[in-house]
Order: sequence, then structure tokens, then C-alpha cells
Amino acid sequence: MYVQPDPRAYFTRLAPLGYEIPHHAQPVFRQLAAERAAHDDGRAGVPVVLDLCCSYGINAALLNHDVTLAELYDRYTSDTARRMTSARPAEWDREFYAERRRPDALRVYGLDIAAPAVRYAREAGLLDAGFTDDLERVPPGPELRDALGEVGLITLTGGGSYITERTFAALLGQVRRPVWVSAFVLRTVSYEPVARALAAHGLHTTTDVSRTYPQRRFTDERERRHAIEAVRALGGDPSGREEEGRYHSVLYTSRPSPMR
Repeated sequence: MYVQPDPRAYFTRLAPLGYEIPHHAQPVFRQLAAERAAHDDGRAGVPVVLDLCCSYGINAALLNHDVTLAELYDRYTSDTARRMTSARPAEWDREFYAERRRPDALRVYGLDIAAPAVRYAREAGLLDAGFTDDLERVPPGPELRDALGEVGLITLTGGGSYITERTFAALLGQVRRPVWVSAFVLRTVSYEPVARALAAHGLHTTTDVSRTYPQRRFTDERERRHAIEAVRALGGDPSGREEEGRYHSVLYTSRPSPMR
């Protein structure tokens, strides 16, 4: 999906699965971004949001524009979208998002190894900057290193299965502002290694494991069984959640420790 030049295939593929975690993240990220900006200790400029595994800029679209995830599904699976040539969607979307831009919109940078998705998000005006550095394998390049000096909030939805503490350590090793992290992570994945990496950089992570957020339906019974086994292996209870046919995520919030 992420190798396509625009998000039409992405939404068409995920619509039958009811992928919804960006919807749950929308109010959380808006509130946390506002809180983070209010706590910026007199530094010049409002801190930038860095969205990890940003794909086509969906979180940026929901953060900075008066639009819902349901409206985006309708838009990108519509007859109009299906008939459009691949050269048109970014132009079509620039006007759409410009008309819905919130007055409190923040600068958002995106990081994803899927270059076509990042390119689209930039062309559509959703990202102020986009990067494709694979921090699981290499350190940040010079452009990303420079950009990290402006970042005050790091967000993540759905990418916890693909990136590890290596990515977070690489990012936090280059930041120059106090950074907060807000991550929605599947219950099939342990966040402990990431939390330890964040703690090494002075961040304290909190979560409420009793509250979960539905992510999407399973594609088949095999995926369901695998998820149930993974949740149990991590000490979780899949009853009422994964056993009912959907992935569920937990929200982790990390802020500088009080002594910092």
C-alpha cells in the first residue's frame, strides 16, 4: 500500500478492516500538542510534531484540519477518487486541506521509509518536512538531524510493530528541546524496550493498560490466533478484545522526569 503515489489504495484496503486508530489518536494528539506548546520554556518558535511511520500524512491531516477519519475514507474510496489519474490527487488534496486548515495548526514533520507516501504527504501540504531515514539501520542523516532541533512532540500510531528502541534512541540522541512522546502500540508488542530507551534520555512513561483502543479487524482466523497468543505471552487478557476479532492498542505517554 505504501508504495503507491497517493493514499487511495491505502484507504480502499483498510476500509473493510475498519482501521480506526488515527480516529482515536486525533483528540489525544491535539490535546498533548497544545500542552507541549504551553510548556515550552521560552524557546523561540512553537515546537514541531514529528509523526513516526507517517505514511501518507493521515495523523497530520487529522491533527491540523477540520476533518474526520470517516470523511477521509469516504473521500478516497469515492467514485471521484477512483476515476482520478495518479497525477491529480495531491493537487486535489492541497485545495481540500487548505480550506479546512485549523487556526491552531502546528508544524508537522513526518518520518517513514516509504518514500512515495512521504512524497505525497509533502505535495498535499500535510507535512512541513518529510524524511525517509531508516533509523533501525543507520543514524539520522544531516537534514533529519537539523530538523530534530525543532521537535517537541513525537507521535506514533500503528508503527510499534515495525520500529524498535533503536529508532527512538537515534531520535532522542539528536533533539535539542524537551521532547514528549505519545504512542499507540498494539497489545501484541512489548513497549518495555522503548520505555527503557526513553528513560535513558530522561523520559518517564505512563499508561493505563486497562484502557485499550480498537485498531482494526483481523484479516483472517490465523491472524486472530496469532494476536491472541502474542497478547497472552505478554501477560495480557485477550477476552473481550482480540478474541472478539480486532487488534487493540494501548496509549503510552512519555514526558521528562520531574527532576529534569
